[in-house]
Amino acid sequence: MLYGRRPWEEELEIVDRVMKRVSDITDPEEMVSEYWNGIAELIPTDDFLALSRRNVEPPEYLITRSSRFTEHFNPWEERHRLPRLSGGVLGEIAYADRPIVIDDLPARLRADDPGHFYLEGFQSLIAFPQYERGKGVNIGISLFPPGVEFDRASVPIMHWQASLFGRGTQSLVLRKQLTAALAALDRELAVVGEIQRSLLPQTMPDIPGVDLATSYATSARAGGDYYDFFPIARSDGGTNWGFFIADVSGHGTPAAVLMAITHAIAHTRPGEPMPPGQLLAYVNSHLARSYTTGGNFVTAFYGVLDPSTRVLTYAVAGHNPPIVLRGERVEHLDGDAGLPLGLVPNERYGDATFTFTEGDVALFYTDGITEAPRGGRSPYELEQFGEGRMIDAARRAGRGCNAEACVRSIDEDLRAFTLGESPADDRTLVVARIL
Repeated sequence: MLYGRRPWEEELEIVDRVMKRVSDITDPEEMVSEYWNGIAELIPTDDFLALSRRNVEPPEYLITRSSRFTEHFNPWEERHRLPRLSGGVLGEIAYADRPIVIDDLPARLRADDPGHFYLEGFQSLIAFPQYERGKGVNIGISLFPPGVEFDRASVPIMHWQASLFGRGTQSLVLRKQLTAALAALDRELAVVGEIQRSLLPQTMPDIPGVDLATSYATSARAGGDYYDFFPIARSDGGTNWGFFIADVSGHGTPAAVLMAITHAIAHTRPGEPMPPGQLLAYVNSHLARSYTTGGNFVTAFYGVLDPSTRVLTYAVAGHNPPIVLRGERVEHLDGDAGLPLGLVPNERYGDATFTFTEGDVALFYTDGITEAPRGGRSPYELEQFGEGRMIDAARRAGRGCNAEACVRSIDEDLRAFTLGESPADDRTLVVARIL
């Protein structure tokens, strides 16, 4: 009996039906099942074998599928349960690295052949390797009983189809592995993000004469922006307040780790409270000597406010200078700016002062806000949100508004400018309104 080719219209209909079924499959095991069902329609045969030499040492190979299996195994998830053989007819096929057609299987199959159980009773077979880097790591075999023949003219196209199927299935395997790996990574990043956010102030401090509000968003699960407030006891029994804002270079987990280190160094400074310039020098020395040897750095601004006099003493380490809105005037707290933290161990940072007046609004921010690109535009169109839009949004909140309204106005304008796209960089904003 000869299994010949169907009319091309019938074959096309079968192939099209199979392609539609597999078009939305994401599980490789389901993909294999659909493929074999389709092959059975094109080449009527109920018997098959599949071999794999992936991750096994020659001359061994695995039986991944067989019509004589009494129990179904998922070869990707239950690889340890698959029969492992060596040599014999199947061994020759497994390491041939080419299609194999055998017509006289009974004459070649010895009683002690390792694959005797899987080949006994069949007259012929066709074996198609599925290549990776030119090696047939997986092999599909169709088996035919005595009296059944197949059309040799169909063999080339069958080899082509089997190879394309193998690549498609392997892509699904890799996709499934990648999806699982990304899910695990995302869970880890979520934990890192939770830890990182726990280092930020959970509530705003109660500073006499100052209304505070903040906004914080990361470009990933975890980020490298950092802000903090430090109560500093004065000799007269009052309390000054340190304002710290920093931006670690880079994004994601590495930046979050360096942010946590910066937080720890700033919080464990020894002795009496340091002037801003000395604190930045202290943090810089530790970062540069032990933590930023790979080229990372941290921009920072640190200021100490005396609420009783409204005098802010501050120092800058390569950070965007905070902006003070005083009526129609715009002041920049740029002072004697030094290099970012972590670049040069012995860098010195000079102190500067600024005296606030009632109604002033101070904007402390990281460059993720001003450098946010316009949403929906090409990355080569370097239109950014900019300082001007941030100032306009703050003023639009209205003179005398509270700090929260100012933050909300800037966030709304920024979201409209970027079309709500996820931040490309971490964004931190601290607004202080002087009462």
